[in-house]
Amino acid sequence: MKEYLKYLKGDGVIWIITLLMLGFSLVSVYSFVPILVKIEGGTPFKYLFKHLLYVVIGFFVMFWIHKKDPKYISQLSKFTYYVGVTLLLFTMFFGTKVNDAGRWIKIPFIGLTFQSSDFAKLALLIYLSRILSRKQEVLDDWKEGFKPLIIPILIVCGLILKDNFSTAFLLFAISMTLLFIGKVPISKLFLTCMGIVLVAFMAVGLHKAVPELNLFPRFETWENRILNKLDNDTDVRSNAQALNAKYAIHNGKILGQGVGDGELKEYIPEAYADFYYSSFVEEFGLISAVILILLYLILLYRVIRIGLASEKLFETFACIGIGILLLTQASVNMLVCTGVFPVTGQNMPLLAMGGSALVMTCVALGIVQGIANNNSSDKETAFSNV
Repeated sequence: MKEYLKYLKGDGVIWIITLLMLGFSLVSVYSFVPILVKIEGGTPFKYLFKHLLYVVIGFFVMFWIHKKDPKYISQLSKFTYYVGVTLLLFTMFFGTKVNDAGRWIKIPFIGLTFQSSDFAKLALLIYLSRILSRKQEVLDDWKEGFKPLIIPILIVCGLILKDNFSTAFLLFAISMTLLFIGKVPISKLFLTCMGIVLVAFMAVGLHKAVPELNLFPRFETWENRILNKLDNDTDVRSNAQALNAKYAIHNGKILGQGVGDGELKEYIPEAYADFYYSSFVEEFGLISAVILILLYLILLYRVIRIGLASEKLFETFACIGIGILLLTQASVNMLVCTGVFPVTGQNMPLLAMGGSALVMTCVALGIVQGIANNNSSDKETAFSNV
């Protein structure tokens, strides 16, 4: 085993948490897919094999990236940003639709799908980190400092918004948080947010006044989710998935029902992804849920610590952006399942049934590990310092 572990550089704790979660995801996904089998057919082994394929791809991509000097990530950030925008545009016109949302690109011949927003999110945060690191002296200037930062955010979030409001909103919030940490004047951030709120109200008004334009094809879905949360929290017909998620958490109690013994997971849409946390608590219990939260917090702490230890601003901002992104996704999944937030589609990093989200999470952690490796003054393996 040591012969293999010595090749893993960077932060040993992150490697351990990542490998534990990827391994555990195989068990949980196999247990949580009965609802998918019921809806789409096939067998649990079919979905387990597909998830395993993504896990293997994710691990090897993370391993490959963590060996690279972070300066190459910085140099390629503008290119990857443009690739991300191109993928979003391609998806808008030619993407595969699921539930009236065109978010996926189907990869020819191999039958796998890729959600372009997963790539675009990381590409945007890395690109912002590069610009922030280079514009520190001119952030007070609207044209030279602020404009090059806000335009990429508006473009990416705007392209994502049409089919995925929650992702666009969260990405915008994370990006603005990164700008705040990067010492962009609060006055500029506030004015931008107020301007966007005003434009949003005008756009919604136009959508309602002239429905033929169909500006927001999924507007009714967004509206219903918010109204169901505010007014019909106990209406079984209109809010069944959210209620079942909470019942599943209650059913888990302290120790859980046991692997494969959860009952409500068969009635929760996407129990293996958007409602992962509720299925997890039902089968593994409250104690395991607390441990899971602690693992994500430890992951965030290690990522931020690596960023702060770097002498290069780009690496610091990149780590902070990645850390906030991962914790936000996990937090939203938990808050939706516990009924705090309206229903929305954010899965659990490293644990939910794989796809582009899992692969891009591994890419993000590979970048962090590359920065950690670059920070190290010795050549010892990560596991020698755990």
